Amino acid sequence: MWRNKYIIFGLFLLICGQVSAQKQERDYIRKGNRQYKDSLFVDAEINYRKALEINPASAQAYTNLGNALAYQDNFQEAMEQYMSAAKIEKDKDKLAAIFHNAGVLLHAAQEYEKAIECYKQSLRNNPKDDETRYNLALAQKMLQDQQDQQDQQQDQDQQNDQQDQQQDQDQNNDNDNQDQQNQDQQPPEPEQNENEMSKENAEQLLNSVLQDERDVQDKVKKQQVIQGGRLEKDW
Repeated sequence: MWRNKYIIFGLFLLICGQVSAQKQERDYIRKGNRQYKDSLFVDAEINYRKALEINPASAQAYTNLGNALAYQDNFQEAMEQYMSAAKIEKDKDKLAAIFHNAGVLLHAAQEYEKAIECYKQSLRNNPKDDETRYNLALAQKMLQDQQDQQDQQQDQDQQNDQQDQQQDQDQNNDNDNQDQQNQDQQPPEPEQNENEMSKENAEQLLNSVLQDERDVQDKVKKQQVIQGGRLEKDW
């Protein structure tokens, strides 16, 4: 009997605690919403985080926190909050709103492919949302324009590379032609004057003169020997 009373009392306390926690969570979210409407995004962020401390599975707190972060230009963390909310949220309309907001952030960051996927996810949960449908069409057009621009830039870069190669080739050809012209314009090797004597001819002439001189000296010596009464014997 008493054991049952303790069990019932324990359940009562547990329920009261859960009700109190839910009330605190709602209070923080409501306070954050008021601050959000007054553009007090930092204060709103604080209250949404307090709500998540009480209930880490609050899809609404994740979503609202993502919105507050987005208005502070903290897009990356805002996307993280949206994705956390998307994993928890079961209501299709709210899930569609989450993906719509995520698509808007990606759209603004020019990540059109990811934005398109988020818009499609939003429309799967709420096919009647004309605003999301318009954003989807716009993102698809901007993605096509982006791809066309990239293709044009690639073609332009390729043309520039070809022009640079052609200019280099033309420059090389001009240099080759200039070198050939310089070679053609070089003065010819001086022709040897018929009256000038080559080194080889000069050496031959000098040897010839020296030999003649030696012959003369030999003759003189022989004459001196004969005149002195001496006769050298040829062996």
